[in-house]
Amino acid sequence: MSLAEEILKLKKERKAVILAHNYQRGEVQDIADYCGDSFGLSQKAVEVDAEVIVFCGVDFMAESAAILNPDKIVLNPKPEAGCPMSAMITPLQLQLFKKEHPDAAVVCYVNSSAAVKAESDVCCTSSNSIKIVNALEQDEVLHVPDYNLAMYTQRFTKKKIYPWNGFCPTHHQITAGDILISKMDHPGAEVIVHPECRQEVIDLADGVYSTDGMLKYAKTTTKDLVIGTEVGIIHRLKKENPGKNFYPVSNYVVCPNMKMNTLETIRDSLRDMKTEIRIPETIRTGAKKALDRMLEIGRG
Repeated sequence: MSLAEEILKLKKERKAVILAHNYQRGEVQDIADYCGDSFGLSQKAVEVDAEVIVFCGVDFMAESAAILNPDKIVLNPKPEAGCPMSAMITPLQLQLFKKEHPDAAVVCYVNSSAAVKAESDVCCTSSNSIKIVNALEQDEVLHVPDYNLAMYTQRFTKKKIYPWNGFCPTHHQITAGDILISKMDHPGAEVIVHPECRQEVIDLADGVYSTDGMLKYAKTTTKDLVIGTEVGIIHRLKKENPGKNFYPVSNYVVCPNMKMNTLETIRDSLRDMKTEIRIPETIRTGAKKALDRMLEIGRG
């Protein structure tokens, strides 16, 4: 029996669904029931009729699924797959930051721990940060933990944003030089980048999109695209857009933690059920309020 066959058999026995982030290995995306961005997958987890959710991503993503699905078992096949940006702010640091700016609302990127979400007023994603910030009553905003997303959001609001100095190491390594070289190497192609990129990179890009935004835009354009985000997304871009050309802005834009999940870890997780995510209820309820408020604003 192949690994894929083992996984499908175990999935049926456990009444499970497999969710995979857009940055996962190609074979992990292929075995998944749904692929998407971190919060979109957590929303999908709420909708699906399953008793067990296998979340193939990094730690905060599985946490979000567990926050929103307290009655389901959420498995993280590789619990040690953490997010460096998420680790760049702690609840205590956020508490002290709030004391420095007592009149400011706290907007927390979903790329953060459950405990940090619980200290925040509202969560945001890379695709709705601008809408979330502009919908708030407060004129001042603490935007944590990603400095680059905060500064990108600042371009589209009159509110004063105080950014935290966190960053995604994978996106932060993309340089202005990478963009210029890509434009020379692929004349006529459009360069699209993620909001987690440096501001000078964003200035040179032809478009700025979240991962899901990139997937949607790719279906509408006839041009070749240079992709300024983690290279794993190119697997799905090519799969959904046969005949179109996609080039990484650099072959080195790889998140090693996103690549830790394999077919073996998924099989072992379903077989042993030892990688369940458990969040203390006091933290879960606080974090859920911030996530729910994001959804409420998003519906408005």
